[in-house]
Amino acid sequence: MTFTDNPSTTSAAHGSTAGAHGSTAAELLTAHDAQVRATVAARMPLTWASHPDGRVLRVTTPHRAFVFSDGLAGASAEEVEGYVERARDFFAERNEAVEWKYYSNDHPRLRGFLGAAGFRPEDEESVVVGRVPDVLDAGQVPEGVTIRPVSERRDLDRIAAMESEVWSQDWAWLADDLADRVAGSPDDIAVLVAEADDAADRAAPTVVAAAWLVVMPGTRFGGLWGGSTLARWRGRGIYRALVAERARIAQAKGLEFLQVDASEDSRPILERLGMFKVATTTPYVWTPQAS
Repeated sequence: MTFTDNPSTTSAAHGSTAGAHGSTAAELLTAHDAQVRATVAARMPLTWASHPDGRVLRVTTPHRAFVFSDGLAGASAEEVEGYVERARDFFAERNEAVEWKYYSNDHPRLRGFLGAAGFRPEDEESVVVGRVPDVLDAGQVPEGVTIRPVSERRDLDRIAAMESEVWSQDWAWLADDLADRVAGSPDDIAVLVAEADDAADRAAPTVVAAAWLVVMPGTRFGGLWGGSTLARWRGRGIYRALVAERARIAQAKGLEFLQVDASEDSRPILERLGMFKVATTTPYVWTPQAS
């Protein structure tokens, strides 16, 4: 596979998982690689720009640059090393940090070449995949909490503020990213907030959690993104309720699979709901300062 901006890349991958009912983890991984990883270039937000290099796609965004690959199976060591070094040099010339999205089933030499080129690993996440019908009843909305869809900027800003509190970082950029996605392709994203009357803030309902479903056009997949909950509201089933609500939206859109890059907090919950860990993914980050 070669990365291009041609949407035909999507249709080539579509249909590769026919008859996936009762799928094993291996079958779900095959579906993920064929449909999700193979179609990045054809479904990027309008504010992202692609810079293809054969089997590698370099992407610039308003927030952070990315590198995606098809896994590079069958490539020679020299080819893999060349892809890594060209990506590093491309972003070094731009004086820009970049994240290479590495998967555990990628070329066996890739991780070593990334380290040698100055890319440093961040926290590993689990790639969790499941079928939409299996999580429709993931959980009920707990008493005192309301889940509703949002798209207005003021609500997106409230989500970004909640995420900033959860992660102890400035996530103001998230409101811009969600707004761009909603404006560019409103049918391909569903943003949900969970609100409650919080004793810590009686002036207005508090956004206690948020999550969004991102439809991957040309595939049968939807991505479960977000899913963060304020610390004092965890353990009440809000995360599971958000999974179930997004699964219902996915079903209405005709999707078959859901995919999550899951932390160790959410992975066990998703597996109990009937989803499968099919691989791991690790951000390998290169920065001009570190190099």
